[in-house]
Amino acid sequence: MIEAVVVWNEPNNLSHWNFHLDPGWQQFAAMVKEGAAAMRSVNPVLPIVLGGVSSGDPDWLRLQAGYGVMEHVDAVAIHGFPLDWNHWQLTEWPEKIREAEQVTGRPVWVTEVGCSSFGLEEVAQMGFRRTIDLLRGRTPRIHWYSLYDLPPSWPAETRHKEAEGSSYYRHYYLGLLRHDGTPKLAAADFPTDGSVGLCQWFHWQDHRLDDAVAWMREHEVQNLRTGLSWADAYRPDAEAWFDHVFTQLWPFQVAMTLCFTPGHLGKEDHHTSPPLDNADFAEFAAWAVERYASPGQTVPVNPNSRSLYDLSQMRRRHAELNAQHQVTSPAQVSKEEVLAV
Repeated sequence: MIEAVVVWNEPNNLSHWNFHLDPGWQQFAAMVKEGAAAMRSVNPVLPIVLGGVSSGDPDWLRLQAGYGVMEHVDAVAIHGFPLDWNHWQLTEWPEKIREAEQVTGRPVWVTEVGCSSFGLEEVAQMGFRRTIDLLRGRTPRIHWYSLYDLPPSWPAETRHKEAEGSSYYRHYYLGLLRHDGTPKLAAADFPTDGSVGLCQWFHWQDHRLDDAVAWMREHEVQNLRTGLSWADAYRPDAEAWFDHVFTQLWPFQVAMTLCFTPGHLGKEDHHTSPPLDNADFAEFAAWAVERYASPGQTVPVNPNSRSLYDLSQMRRRHAELNAQHQVTSPAQVSKEEVLAV
């Protein structure tokens, strides 16, 4: 079931939010507020988490606090990959959490943390063990990124490929399992007491979903973070795929991350774009909460979810607006793995 909604993913990372189109992240702050208000109108008790901040950047969190965002969220999330990309030591994790707590006045969830096996699996195993030792008991949620390696035929979600050099390929080795599902060394150390959750993104019609659910149940995973793509909502039969995903994930406590702007609703035709109108995101967020996280919901999909919001009506309305303004049809590209650089 849905335990929380996470608003966006790494908004301080150009690979996930084009801040050149939103200098100072003022529109992002306004979007969080409007989206939170819409979600609370549907479920006033559902926790709302500010999307995971790349590298746990306290200055960015301080900026959002100055905009008044913290009054609209119940927790903040931070991400860190100090053994792969971040410019701080692994042992600084406790201080990163304390600093974020002090800046925001909110509980801090670690919704992405990981260590790649690029080069040597023993390094990833050591990184897993040491990281969990440093985080356990210091944060309400630990979501290890990720269960699977990124398949070699899929592109990594980053706008920094040229700058990363060989580090780009670290994106492909962050799983506890290889892309074919075989375990790596660190998988043997994954605790089965529910103290560590996972972050695993499932793209459109992802063939790994059933196997992932089976592995997580076998290893008694309790908490999972995954995404609900706003861009994918404009595909034909989007509701059917979304319903299937969240039905399969019903046994877990899911942090549902809402992100990815539909190209036709953005300031530019790209999933990282700020939307032209924040109200469009707010409407989608309210639809998602009504369908999958209504108050007292006891089944994966709310059978009365069309009472307030109707995704097909949203699509029709936007199609009409596009025709009026001679805008091209929505891009049908699913953005795969959301990664943390």
